[in-house]
Amino acid sequence: DNLKQFKEALKFKPDVIMLDNFKINDLKKAVKIAKNKVILEASGKIDYSNVTKIAESGVDFISSGWITHSSKSLDIGLDLIK
Repeated sequence: DNLKQFKEALKFKPDVIMLDNFKINDLKKAVKIAKNKVILEASGKIDYSNVTKIAESGVDFISSGWITHSSKSLDIGLDLIK
């Protein structure tokens, strides 16, 4: 949830750390601190308005439910006439 917890998690040498609800500046700091020693995944409050900035922070992965739970639907039907 924050840089303090992130630094603590690094001590255990995990393979992946999820950075949940991090601000862009904190994501960038975490990327610098990690120095490619751990895979970083950004998550939480990610949508079309901020996904580019999050990607530019240098994280390895981005998780977002926005793609599925906020997408607009389109009803398409197929009628076959014999």
